[in-house]
Amino acid sequence: MREHQRQIVLHVLASLAFLSLPLLSEVFSDRHEDGFAFSYWMMRDLLGYTLALAYFYLNFLVLVPRFYFSRRYGWFLLCTLLCFAVIVMLPEILLKFPESTGFRPPGPLRGPKHGKLWWHIMSHHFLRFVLAFFIALLLRISLRLRQTEQERTQSELSFLKAQINPHFLFNTLNTIYSLAIQQSEDTAAAVVKLSGMMRYITSESQQDQVSIEKELDYIRNYVDLQRIRFGDTVAVDFTIADILPAQQIAPLILIPFIENAFKHGVNPEAHSSIRIHLYIQEGVLNMEVQNNKVPVQAGSESSTGLGIQNTRNRLELLYPGRFELQVKDTEQQFSVHLSIQLQL
Repeated sequence: MREHQRQIVLHVLASLAFLSLPLLSEVFSDRHEDGFAFSYWMMRDLLGYTLALAYFYLNFLVLVPRFYFSRRYGWFLLCTLLCFAVIVMLPEILLKFPESTGFRPPGPLRGPKHGKLWWHIMSHHFLRFVLAFFIALLLRISLRLRQTEQERTQSELSFLKAQINPHFLFNTLNTIYSLAIQQSEDTAAAVVKLSGMMRYITSESQQDQVSIEKELDYIRNYVDLQRIRFGDTVAVDFTIADILPAQQIAPLILIPFIENAFKHGVNPEAHSSIRIHLYIQEGVLNMEVQNNKVPVQAGSESSTGLGIQNTRNRLELLYPGRFELQVKDTEQQFSVHLSIQLQL
């Protein structure tokens, strides 16, 4: 809505500036010494500029979308020529300079002897008409390209989210399944946490921005589920600092890096450690995720390799030029440092 209002204000200001040009033109001409002639020529020019402005919006709002984009070029050309004829003829019909003043301007004109004057009148309107034609056409094409790009972006984001959500559901259900097999007393608590996470997925993740506190609650539930599953076999250092609840973030943009740490950094038979640290510094959200590499069995929870790449693609779409992602992959350790410039 704010962008729409800003566009309206810009159009109003640009229109007023355009309509002020005939007044400025007459003020700096020698006709301002004759008050009657000044009023006549100013009204004449003002009508011409008003018609050019009306044609601009007719072309921008109706002719280009209805005829040019639908490739009905014949109708588009015909309407353009008719509009030009109206712009040339209407001031000559509506405004006549009284002959009693002794001065006869070019209009209305009849007969072949006035052919040169008609050509002068047409050329007088031609420049304004051409400018209105091409500016309206280029703006409309630019707007359509921007809308097409936005639709493509939204379609790609929806596709990426569709890949993330089933991946999350698969891993979480696998966790609860493991608890149920073990007949763990923590199964009920895990189901409650899964319920909260699914509620977030269905009600919040479809939005463009969510409260960062809700995103962190989602992460807390996920980490708690993993702690319930692995118990003391994995050391999890999970800290959150200096986070303001009012800050906004794209949903499900952080969890893939944490999921990746638990997929590839946990083995009950080896020493496993995971460090997750989130904090905000000068409006920049920082997340550090680190896990030591341990041998893991490829099974139902093995990664397809799409999680981090999908998240990188989402970051490029949602935060272009406003994020930094550093990934370090060594023989003993895998670490990620993500920084995102947030908007308040």
